[in-house]
Amino acid sequence: MNTNRRTFIGGVSAAALLSGTTTAFAQKKYDDGATDKEIKIGHCGPYSGPASAYGVIGKGIEGYWKMVNDQGGINGRKVNFITLDDGYSPAKTVEVVRQLVEQDKVLLCFNTLGTPSNTAIQKYMNQKKVPQLYVATGASKWGKPKEFPWTMGYQPDYHTEGVIYAKHILANVKDAKVGILMQNDDFGKDYVDGFKEGLGKDNAKMIAKLATYEVTDPTVDSQIIQLKDSGANVFFNVATPKFAAQAIRKAADISWKPKQYMTNVSASVASVMKPAGFDNAQGIITAAYLKDPTEKRWNDDADMKTWREWMTKYMPGANQGDANYIFAYSVSFLMHQTLKNCGDELTRANVMKQAASFKKLKVPLLLPGITVSTSATDFYPIQSVQLQSFKGETWELFGEVMAAEST
Repeated sequence: MNTNRRTFIGGVSAAALLSGTTTAFAQKKYDDGATDKEIKIGHCGPYSGPASAYGVIGKGIEGYWKMVNDQGGINGRKVNFITLDDGYSPAKTVEVVRQLVEQDKVLLCFNTLGTPSNTAIQKYMNQKKVPQLYVATGASKWGKPKEFPWTMGYQPDYHTEGVIYAKHILANVKDAKVGILMQNDDFGKDYVDGFKEGLGKDNAKMIAKLATYEVTDPTVDSQIIQLKDSGANVFFNVATPKFAAQAIRKAADISWKPKQYMTNVSASVASVMKPAGFDNAQGIITAAYLKDPTEKRWNDDADMKTWREWMTKYMPGANQGDANYIFAYSVSFLMHQTLKNCGDELTRANVMKQAASFKKLKVPLLLPGITVSTSATDFYPIQSVQLQSFKGETWELFGEVMAAEST
């Protein structure tokens, strides 16, 4: 009789199963916010206040997780999405994020919105070693894994976008004199710093006037009058949606007709271009990395059809012309994929490891030729854009897809 014979169950020895020494089955590992049944995700955004046009992003993300849960969740776990209003106030952001981390015990914070808001919590999140993932701001500071290994952006960075606009002006506008409207915070400064770098060492001579505003200001009417009076023939509109729309409308009201460039963050047809007046918005140039729901070229696009079906089911009554819902769906897909790749190891460290491990991932609704790539030393998921111009009631893409390094 062979006394060394062992009984195997599913390829694993019964003795090993009983002793608990087998490594055949992956060990489940959890940090706060994760269990066998649930993944708790924290979020905050401006459902009120001066940037409330972005509140629909949080609602869109909520709708995405409802869809995921209806489909069985992520690896069998339902997503518990907790979203709070911070009013686009950094002090309030600190307060609600502390609540999410310390009271609600979320696994991570996802797509918290705004440069000043995320700046206010960045050190805290990194000290606590809680992922601050795919933030809704393109400031260049979100891509610094050495200093802030728990923070990662999503969209192309503002600095590079500013460089691209400057290069386009140099190539296409003769004797350019630029008037800049800038939101007076890190969001505005990041764009303007990149823009000045793109203009080159003689940038001071080309900038006729830099007018700033605070997010608490009621309007930017006086700033637009100052920019017109400066003699500027180019207008760089570095503003969040409410003020971007005001600026476009006011320029038209005072018959100022410069060549206009506007930041991607205010490119929504529904929340900016329509309120500004379509007639007033003709010819404005911005950068894009996502498909626009108002552009007819995407009517038969498979991604867009899937998105419209999702909107109809999960966001009934919402404005399907608002590109913020495109953003919400796209960034949520990336978060979904990140968590799916974590398997049963739902630790904060593994979440960041998976977030930094994408190689040319095709994310729904990104423009053709644009993919997501990350690594332990590269925390900029999207580094390409394409320029577009406003025509009629929608955006029209032109030129080639430009990568950050091509600038």
